[in-house]
Amino acid sequence: MDHIKDGWFTELCTLWPGQAMSLQVEEVLYHKKSKFQDVMVFKSKTYGNVLVLDGVIQCTERDEFAYQEMIANLPLCSHPCPKKVLVIGGGDGGVLREVVKNPLVESVVLCEIDEDVINVSKKFLPGMAKGFFSPKLTLHVGDGFEFMKQNQDAFDVIITDSSDPVGPAESLFKESYYQLMKAALRNGGILCSQGECQWLHLELIKEMQTFCKTLFPVVDYLLILHLPFAIYMIMNLKYYNPEIHKASFVLPEFARKVLSEA
Repeated sequence: MDHIKDGWFTELCTLWPGQAMSLQVEEVLYHKKSKFQDVMVFKSKTYGNVLVLDGVIQCTERDEFAYQEMIANLPLCSHPCPKKVLVIGGGDGGVLREVVKNPLVESVVLCEIDEDVINVSKKFLPGMAKGFFSPKLTLHVGDGFEFMKQNQDAFDVIITDSSDPVGPAESLFKESYYQLMKAALRNGGILCSQGECQWLHLELIKEMQTFCKTLFPVVDYLLILHLPFAIYMIMNLKYYNPEIHKASFVLPEFARKVLSEA
């Protein structure tokens, strides 16, 4: 409980020195070390239930839909026919929930290394974990690297919903991981990965863009001119829409200048 003091949870991380994020705690609902990481769920005063891994907030019930809808629908609505989808990570179920909404998706594999995260999310984040009950899902509990080595040229869309690049998740931000994803994609496939924050990690983003450009023909923020509007209308989303899709490809000038050099 080192992160909770006087009724407040405070997130501190070397990735964002000199700043902290705090939420008032009403009740700690779960706290245990899994085989891989420290897992905590607490009920906050203003953001609902909060999932924390190794002291870092992963999601809150109040605002999780914005992230989940964007990381899922940007690639899905950019692909003409995303029949087969792979999600690496995402044990809370939020990305999966959004993927299975898409009527063009026929099957989705979710590959999560830590089964405790899945079980905790089903119990304490039921609104996010709905996708685990979809008939489209094949759940694989294990290492995403090994799974992709055994499943090449298999997926139309790959989504990496990882934690930040420290500890076990650090390898998901390396070139070797993107090489595996490239091999697992079908021709014309699209991948989308959690890519950190332009205000804090611009050099990391630039580094990732640089090696991605050696692997993929298109690595940039692009204006998508044609969107499947009918699909968007029937998915009952809270955040994502065609205008948000287009706007997400527009960078602020300081970030555009740095990443244009990648």
